[in-house]
Amino acid sequence: MAALFTKFCSQAAIVFLLVLPSLVSKSDAGSIVVYWGQNGGEGTLTETCNTGRYQIVNIGFLSKFGRGQTPEINLAGHCSTKSNGCHRASIGIKNCQRKGIKVLLSIGGGFGSYGLSSENDAKNVANYIWNNFLGGRSNSRPLGDAILDGVDFDIEKGGPHYVTLARMLAAHSTRGRKVYLSAAPQCPFPDQHLNAALSTGLFDYVWVQFYNNPQCEFSSRNPNAFKRYWNRWTSSIRAKIFVGLPASRAVAGSGFVPANDLINEVLPFVKRSPKYGGVMLYDKFNDDKSGYSPKIRGRV
Repeated sequence: MAALFTKFCSQAAIVFLLVLPSLVSKSDAGSIVVYWGQNGGEGTLTETCNTGRYQIVNIGFLSKFGRGQTPEINLAGHCSTKSNGCHRASIGIKNCQRKGIKVLLSIGGGFGSYGLSSENDAKNVANYIWNNFLGGRSNSRPLGDAILDGVDFDIEKGGPHYVTLARMLAAHSTRGRKVYLSAAPQCPFPDQHLNAALSTGLFDYVWVQFYNNPQCEFSSRNPNAFKRYWNRWTSSIRAKIFVGLPASRAVAGSGFVPANDLINEVLPFVKRSPKYGGVMLYDKFNDDKSGYSPKIRGRV
């Protein structure tokens, strides 16, 4: 009996050792995040999530809000909200969520008319977002009846009141349904528009834009600048931090990192941080064209 027990224990130990590497790799694995919505040629949300390449999709952008304006979402070639043409996006949102993929509303962007003129203005925008995209109620929900998982702050201009907006949105989180908050600051630290909001600790994910900012982008000839700024972000902000990159050379003026450089030089460094979250790519259309995410998917 003792011999049988010893044999069983030895076999169990061997099985455990064989399985352990896969468990470790899964626990250390990062996520790939993508922006969707600014090019009709990138396919539907359902098609995007069916690729199996992404764990979070940001719908961009709510590019008009604040300062007394009626908020407006711009989904470029996909649909027009003026004729309720974007209601069908609900089908895609729900399909993604059924696969365990989080879908967030991205507000702001590089273009558009937005900003917050006061705390009261921020509260009004928060109420609008809650009622029209999250768990509230409205007769004018631009994307139909789907409930998005949270809000992404891609803020590149406009006022000091994003702290209030973040707090108002985060206050809607419940045990039953969390409102996720993410942000896409520029890589120079601190970000001039979002530093106060990010310092609250309310954000779950921060995908830092390490592009169009030569002073903090990765370069294989001089990787130290990127490393310094990565360390500043991870040591200062309480959130999962992602490496934000253009999905192709065509989509950004600078900062594109070839897949091999990302795999061999960037990821081994950033993965040392317990705050490492993964890689954000802008955007789905360019990722399709370049085939970037399939090249890095198994290594993120």
